[in-house]
Amino acid sequence: MRCPNCQTKDIGKIGTNQYYCWNCFVEMSLSDGKLSLHQVEEDGTLSSLDDLFDDSDLQVGS
Repeated sequence: MRCPNCQTKDIGKIGTNQYYCWNCFVEMSLSDGKLSLHQVEEDGTLSSLDDLFDDSDLQVGS
């Protein structure tokens, strides 16, 4: 799997269906074959980055 944001394979698993890109520092959640990307803010909250990508960019395994 490649990060849709930076295209690297430097991704680690941080939970069930949750991944983290160590290159661009975004968190990804996988549900029904689709990734949802989030930026981790300074206070620990997550901000969605999904609106920056086409649906086809967020599909996994197709």
